[in-house]
Amino acid sequence: MGKKSERLGLIRRIITEELIGSQEELIKRLGDYGIKATQSTLSRDFKEINISKVSHPEKGYIYVLAEQLSSQSEIGTSNLGDAILGIRFSGNIGVVMTKSGYASAVSVVIDGRKMKDILGTVAGDNIIMMVLREGVEHSEIIEALQKPFPAIKSIVK
Repeated sequence: MGKKSERLGLIRRIITEELIGSQEELIKRLGDYGIKATQSTLSRDFKEINISKVSHPEKGYIYVLAEQLSSQSEIGTSNLGDAILGIRFSGNIGVVMTKSGYASAVSVVIDGRKMKDILGTVAGDNIIMMVLREGVEHSEIIEALQKPFPAIKSIVK
């Protein structure tokens, strides 16, 4: 097994088993296993294995794997459905408002579902912009989002 694949596997394991809140903390943990990495290397690794940072009630923010979010597992005591505060539409753009720090985690779930009517998302701290397929009805988007986020219909603005 090559150095990179070994590092990626170890990052996945550490992120899954521990509450890691910073790249510095992860670099130290990797060092405990004899793996040297820089912040720029970790940034590339995070993109490759799809890692997001989400709010955590005790630690502030932690790193999680996208599949943890896509499977709707809970991160600490947070519930991603409760993190959505509202959704609005203008033409083929949808804007999802979330609690602070949750936009990235919610967008990972949306992107992970590979909905044919949502071309992609861009997430900030508490806002997600969704680009919708031309001609799609907003009600169709709400219906598609109800599966991962059952309460979303009640918060459409």
